[in-house]
Amino acid sequence: MLAVVIPAHNEAEVIGACVRSVGVAAQHPLLLGEKIFVIVVADDCFDHTDAFAMAAGAVVVSVFKRNVGKARAQGADLAIARGARWLAFTDADTQVAPDWLSSQLACRTDAVCGVIGITDWSGHAFNVKEEFYRTYRDEDGHRHIHGANLGCSTAAYRKAGGFQPLTFNEDVALVDALIATGASVGWSNKVRVSTSARLDSRTPWGFGATLRAASERLARAMPNVIA
Repeated sequence: MLAVVIPAHNEAEVIGACVRSVGVAAQHPLLLGEKIFVIVVADDCFDHTDAFAMAAGAVVVSVFKRNVGKARAQGADLAIARGARWLAFTDADTQVAPDWLSSQLACRTDAVCGVIGITDWSGHAFNVKEEFYRTYRDEDGHRHIHGANLGCSTAAYRKAGGFQPLTFNEDVALVDALIATGASVGWSNKVRVSTSARLDSRTPWGFGATLRAASERLARAMPNVIA
């Protein structure tokens, strides 16, 4: 069995699309019908995240941590208890490619770090997109780490000690721990997701905050010019 863990804090508007995209990926013929278990960890939600996630086909675990590291870890623990051999992680504001899961397994490594694409740059300074793609390595052998596009075997995850209780960079800490324990990591641009560049990111750090800071910096340099 494979498991997909999605932490969510007040993501009612996007969680359905995320879970449905995982559902499409779960039907890929190269998975040979292997069971896929989708877990949404609804962390301190006061909207209808849980209802929309369940309607889309996910199992929902409600927690009150306001901590993405703890939320991912709790989802992983449940997946392991259910017998998952592979753990895949994404974010609620993300949609995965139809071959997302099969491409992770095709790497034949202990862990996989994939790449992201962004389709909507609304609200950002117009040259944020240009700067992002100028510095982003969308190629095999990249060294990007995204919680929105990450996977590893259960054995490697447990050996690395799992996610630390961090409010940001929990994904980086896990990959560092995986490498430290000797796990093989596939840095693949064939493992793809499309994620959000929204300005109202759920944490004041991380990928969304990095884009927001870049947008604010570039907007100051070129006032009154937005996408």
